[in-house]
Amino acid sequence: MKHRDLHDGRSDGLVPLSSVDLTAVQTFGDLLRSMSNTAFAGRQLGEAFDILLEMFQASDVSVVLTLSGAMTVAKQGRIICELIDRGCIQAVISTGALVAHGLTESIGLTHYRYDPSQSDEKLFRLGYNRIYDTLEMESNLNDVERLVKSILEQTAPEGGVWSSARLCRAIGKRLSEMAEGPGILRSAYEQNVPLFIPAFTDSEMGLDVSTWAMSATIRAFQDAGRDPASLTFDEVLQETPSFNPFLDLQEYARLICGAKKIGILTIGGGVPRNWAQQVGPYIDITNHRLGTDLTMPRFHYGVRICPEPVHWGGLSGCTYSEGVSWGKFVPRSEGGRFAEVYADATLVLPLLAKAIIEQLEP
Repeated sequence: MKHRDLHDGRSDGLVPLSSVDLTAVQTFGDLLRSMSNTAFAGRQLGEAFDILLEMFQASDVSVVLTLSGAMTVAKQGRIICELIDRGCIQAVISTGALVAHGLTESIGLTHYRYDPSQSDEKLFRLGYNRIYDTLEMESNLNDVERLVKSILEQTAPEGGVWSSARLCRAIGKRLSEMAEGPGILRSAYEQNVPLFIPAFTDSEMGLDVSTWAMSATIRAFQDAGRDPASLTFDEVLQETPSFNPFLDLQEYARLICGAKKIGILTIGGGVPRNWAQQVGPYIDITNHRLGTDLTMPRFHYGVRICPEPVHWGGLSGCTYSEGVSWGKFVPRSEGGRFAEVYADATLVLPLLAKAIIEQLEP
């Protein structure tokens, strides 16, 4: 058998690793840079920091933030506000639940730690909605509903039709005027950053808008002498709000197509991630089907923080290289830069954000 030709890594251009030396660490940035020369999730986090810093500091890059999971209930909302307020983010795509639970904080309400000795049956009776180890009070959501209702009654959307971005701007404006506390919608409004909720009906806010629209039906039956308690499902569930999700799609596409370069920071996955990324294929099929010649946008930068593994086949776990095959991302061979951190965002987002903020300080 032929003897192996044993090479030295340096002569073959391999990058050497080095141990973390805490005596040389003075800042969060120092720590993450040191971690980038280690292995496993530590290296992933260090590489994510390097890409985020380049992405945020580049004047020609517009950054999209996608959010899923219970990040506001988990008290990560102010970190997101900080990134928006510092001009790091140019668009936000979120689940509706995340925004609704963040709204409770913005109007001075509180979330609580879950006591495992309490049964879920008892929590229901007491009006406590459990989100893993944290509680959202039903009364909080009722206060959010009153806020949303007052905005719907006092604000006329453009053309008389709402979209998620239009409603989020209106709520953000009200929160800015109230000035009761920080919040994602308030920061987005004050920094002129659009916030889209593509799966809007899958949220407390979506239900708030729907029940507000149905209230007109209830009043009509009352005027006709009917008791609301006597109404059937078919009688109650017929009115729909004037809401068009395609307004969101076109507004977001115009924003992205007008950017010189685009980057994406994804927390979790789900609908927000896919909706944000589909803009490239959207323009591609528009050109193919309609004969237009629009420039197809693709993300140059991407950082994903999500514990979902790739082998389940869901989009939450798919790699950026998979997205290249769909025309969503610039390949690494053409300058694309991507990092994927397989971790709980509540563990690593505070560390990443603190290191970024240190570097952005004047």
